[in-house]
Amino acid sequence: MKKILALLAVSLILFTSESVLATSTKELVVYTYPSFVSWGLANATIPLFEKEYGIKVKIITMSTGKMVNRLILEKDHPYADVVIGIDNGYASKLIETGVLEQYKPPNINVVPDWLIRTLDPTYHLIPFDYGAIAIDYNKTKIKTPSKTFEDLLNPRWRKSLILEDPRTSSTGMSFLLWTIGVFGDPGWLYYWQKLKPQIYAIVESWDAGWEMWSRGEAPLFVSYVTDPAYDAYYSKTHSTTIGVVLLNNTAYVQVEGVGIVKGCKHEALAKKFVQFVLSREFQEKVPVYNWMFPANSEVKLPKVYSYVPKWSKVVDPPSKKIYANQKRWLQEWVELMVQNKTPEQIIREYKNVYGTTTPPSPTPTSSKKKGICGPAALLLLSLLPLLRKRL
Repeated sequence: MKKILALLAVSLILFTSESVLATSTKELVVYTYPSFVSWGLANATIPLFEKEYGIKVKIITMSTGKMVNRLILEKDHPYADVVIGIDNGYASKLIETGVLEQYKPPNINVVPDWLIRTLDPTYHLIPFDYGAIAIDYNKTKIKTPSKTFEDLLNPRWRKSLILEDPRTSSTGMSFLLWTIGVFGDPGWLYYWQKLKPQIYAIVESWDAGWEMWSRGEAPLFVSYVTDPAYDAYYSKTHSTTIGVVLLNNTAYVQVEGVGIVKGCKHEALAKKFVQFVLSREFQEKVPVYNWMFPANSEVKLPKVYSYVPKWSKVVDPPSKKIYANQKRWLQEWVELMVQNKTPEQIIREYKNVYGTTTPPSPTPTSSKKKGICGPAALLLLSLLPLLRKRL
């Protein structure tokens, strides 16, 4: 009898231990940016995944810059299983540092090739949405907005622009890369020097900037082309007071991806999550919750996307160029914007890169160069009912 009781006790202990272990392994940890939650995409999609697989998804939000740095710091002992929201401005840094697992999901065929090429043709990051950076303004207050980067330097826009810090925000990084795509390297330094007086605030994240702009603290805000669609969607009249400008009629297209953290605890479940993110049930929520264009080409856009303007030229620097120069560009940005060095001082400091101290012409180079994205991508862009964005 004692032996039987002992066996039962051991069995109970083992059963309890296994139950605790099973419970502990049923939590998928996802790193993402704040608006993935605050704008409702997480609440509209994650419960569907949790119900299907009987697990709990733990979402941890932070600015994109912090997310990248945290993933690198945790490389040897990863806490997250999945990261969602890393874009083409930050992708190369994570890929080259070996933080992400290479994975080509079976339903990748729903994603256009140009999105994959723009973000990551090695499949460490899989596109889940995309959009273009733009300048927001209130149409009821501003009747003649600036149409070009040069117009933005007009004295009437002094202390008028809210923009995001490229060190912490993917939107801020995208705007920096947009100016680099237009003015070249180091021509962008001269443009930013002239832009300084126009800046009202540099904020850590898109969310912080949106709140500030929504309160009317400043008239201009670096945001996304789909903001008018968002405004019309929630307006009782289905109209919008938000205007957006694609400066110089160019666009920096931000492609955001989802990836599996190398060495994560729940790799099999993480792969299922990536597949889920590309599914129609997830992607149909992207246009009206994340306010970006869905990566799944089979998803139709809401009618309010007719408010989104078209663009004629994409000026995204290639991902290899971003990886090779991003650290230097950020350091130069800090020296210019925080340490108040002049472009000439910075160019002299990086003479090994520029090979000259002769100031370049700070005029747009986009008219001299072919667009980065190629004819196939432009064709796909033109076929969409009316174009792109995120939050």
